[in-house]
Amino acid sequence: MITSSGPPAPERTPASSPSYAHLAASAAARARLHELVPGGAHTYARGDDQYPEAMAPVLVRGNGCRVQDVDGHEYIEYGMGLRSVSLGHGYRPVVEAVSAAIADGVNFSRPTELELLAAEDFLSLVPGADMVKFAKNGSDVTTAAVRLARAATGRTTVAVCDQPFFSTDDWFIGTTAMNDGIPDTGDVVRFEYGDLEALAALLAGREVACVIMEAATALAEPAPGYLEGVRALCDRHGTLLIFDEIITGFRWAAGGAQAVYGVTPDLSCWGKAMGNGFPISALAGKREFMELGGLRTERARVFLLSTTHGAESAGLAAFRAVVRAYATTDPIGRMEHAGRRLADAVNAVAAEAGIAGHLQVAGRPSCLIFRTNDASGQPAQEFRTLFMQEMLERGVLGQSFVTSAAHTDADIDQTAAACRAAAVIYRRALDQGGVDGLLRGRPTAPAIRRFAAPRRIGQAAE
Repeated sequence: MITSSGPPAPERTPASSPSYAHLAASAAARARLHELVPGGAHTYARGDDQYPEAMAPVLVRGNGCRVQDVDGHEYIEYGMGLRSVSLGHGYRPVVEAVSAAIADGVNFSRPTELELLAAEDFLSLVPGADMVKFAKNGSDVTTAAVRLARAATGRTTVAVCDQPFFSTDDWFIGTTAMNDGIPDTGDVVRFEYGDLEALAALLAGREVACVIMEAATALAEPAPGYLEGVRALCDRHGTLLIFDEIITGFRWAAGGAQAVYGVTPDLSCWGKAMGNGFPISALAGKREFMELGGLRTERARVFLLSTTHGAESAGLAAFRAVVRAYATTDPIGRMEHAGRRLADAVNAVAAEAGIAGHLQVAGRPSCLIFRTNDASGQPAQEFRTLFMQEMLERGVLGQSFVTSAAHTDADIDQTAAACRAAAVIYRRALDQGGVDGLLRGRPTAPAIRRFAAPRRIGQAAE
């Protein structure tokens, strides 16, 4: 338990700008969004309920790692488009490549040379894959991978790792709390990451079409031999192994987690940073499986992926420019440098404030999160929201500390200074046993939950 109150809270408002708490234009835009868009955002993770109440800015532009809102405030952004932007907002080589490509047309009635070149680029990065098919979002390709595995094996059961998210489609969302309107998904079973014996028992006990998992996460590195063991179990039981590389691809390495850990899946799913924010995803895999969705098979064909916009020019041009950037500029090295520097700085700030057991930065340097624990040391939405509120007050926006190659030492220093001031408020809340009088509005809530409460719009703050 924290017992002393620490120094007085510093001024929250930067001298050079109006208060970040005064977001009148953002408030008006948020209200209008909720009239027109269910939830007020097109991704649940971007929703108002994921930010301090009345302090969720509506953005108008970005450059590098900085963004501006409709009220004229500038923020250092972390998370970077839900991890989709690794090179920085408005990265010129990507913008220029996209501009040149779309000047010649965007969508056609036949494949383009750009599709061929992009496929060659992709497969040169992922040597364990023989074929690739492009789409627009991660759910497209994870669902296609599951469908393909079921067709290839003649089985229906899918083993899903106990990691947060794989698809917006019924087969996965039916296993979450937001399963209204979805039929029974009893043929999807869960297994715990890192527990090889439990997976072995699961595969021995029933016929499983595929195992789908992230090879690693921000907080979970595979133990030596674990991924190799998963691969061997899948081979033994005739089960396809699918790696979800949506996050790890272009953040762990250009070739994804499979390139880092040296284990090759049968199928892999890609997205997010492969287009530096432009919408593009990919399903890649071994020829014997991918061909089931093509024209060179004698078997019944699999409806693999068929999307009007899957191969439009902008996304493919963005992807090819990202590939060039990764080949010539070491963005992962820059992301990791920024992440290590930030983690060290913020953890030092927490230690200085005497709250190291309550405010912590953890994870892979290119994929950092912050932990926010209450006085008993347990994760708490109230303290998470308070920390985000105080960081927003000081011009730092983010649900995580995920960096990009655009984050400079100066950006990290400014973030650390904001954390130092926020830590004073955080400690005050610990000292008094809660956030009363410090947190303005209701705390954030899990993005995937059954009811809009406790952040239902129109519901009075408690």
